Order: sequence, then C-alpha cells, then structure tokens
Amino acid sequence: MAEVEIYSATVCPYAHRTRLTLLEKGVDFQLTEIDLENKPDWFAAISPYGKVPVIKHGNSIVWESTIINEYLDEVFPEKPLMPRDAGKKAIARIWIDFANTKFTPAFYKLLLAQTPENQQEWAQELCNHLLFMEREGIAKLSSNNVYWLGESLSLVDLAFYPWFERLPVLEHYRSFTLPSECVRLQQWWEAMNALESVQSIKHPTDFYIAEYINYANNTASGITAQEMRQN
Repeated sequence: MAEVEIYSATVCPYAHRTRLTLLEKGVDFQLTEIDLENKPDWFAAISPYGKVPVIKHGNSIVWESTIINEYLDEVFPEKPLMPRDAGKKAIARIWIDFANTKFTPAFYKLLLAQTPENQQEWAQELCNHLLFMEREGIAKLSSNNVYWLGESLSLVDLAFYPWFERLPVLEHYRSFTLPSECVRLQQWWEAMNALESVQSIKHPTDFYIAEYINYANNTASGITAQEMRQN
C-alpha cells in the first residue's frame, strides 16, 4: 500500500512541485488525477480550497504545495530537501516565498494580459524578478554549484522549476524569453531538466501551449486564473 496519496492534475505546476518532491525523496505514492474543469463532488471534502495538490498521509490531509513539500521533508527525512541550519532554512523559505508571491504571479499576469501596454508592463515585471533571482539568489547562494542553495537539490529548486518547464508558453504567446543576463539561471534550468525525476514526468512544449491557450486568451476559468485577475 502506498505511503502517500496525492490528488494532482498533470497541467498544474503547483502539483508538479509535489510530485517532484515525492519522486526525489523516493516515497511510494498513489496518484489520483483531478480534472480541474470538472472536479468530482467528493473533492470538496478533501480540498477546502478546491485546488491541487492535496496529500493524504495516515490521518493527515495537507494542502498548499510548499507546505506539503515541507511536511514531506519532515516526515520522510531521508534525502533532506531543506537545510537543517535555522538561518539557511530561513533563506530557503524567503526564496520559496518569492516564488509564490513575486515570480509566479508575474508569470500568470503576463499570460493573462490582453493589451500591448499590460503585456509590456508584466513582461518587464517578470524580467525584473528573473534578474533579481539571478543576481541576489542563485549567483550569491550557490557559489559555483548548479542548484539554488549549493551542491544539493532543495525545495527552493522544486518551488521554481515547474514554471521554467512552462516558460516556452510565454515565448509562444508573449514572445518572452529568459533574459540573456540570467546565465546562472540558464545553467540551473539545464541541470534541473536533466534530473531523472524531472524527465520521468516531463511534458513537451506543445502540450503546455495547448493547455495554456485559455490563459493566453484570458478565458481560463480555474481558481488560479480567477485569483490572479483579482490581485
């Protein structure tokens, strides 16, 4: 019997984070795929926000991807994905928060923007965030190593990666690419892409282009799209 049950959706980058965490930690899990456009009635009892991912582990039900990932790191301590030092752990959490509150909202808002003026505004915002990640993040924290915090993969890497797999969507719909100054981020992206866990659940660019067309047309009806329009 699987140790963890995860409720997920293939297209969702937040669920992508948690699937990668489970794979990296070698935790046996049962996957329940949720159709986000036609969620089953019983799902509301599992996920109070109506979102994925959600996990069940023993008597615990946990939602919100970065909280799930820290929970998994604590209950399955082998191959730790967070620093044990309190100061370094705080730094990791700062960057995970940056992913949640700065980087990913700019990604979505650029994709949802319909006028050239709004697209230019959010393209600049996302560019600024990527340059900040390059200069104040990975370049300072990683030294000459490939991962965000150094030699070892961490939850910081997994917090950012799913949107980089989807970055070609922005190139296709908004002509946005990773700034050329982001040399370390490009190297990190390539290293992440080579991971066995990443390759095992990776999807081609065409898959994401098709899945995100409603975001590009601003007709997406999912909870994430609704929240991004409100903020």
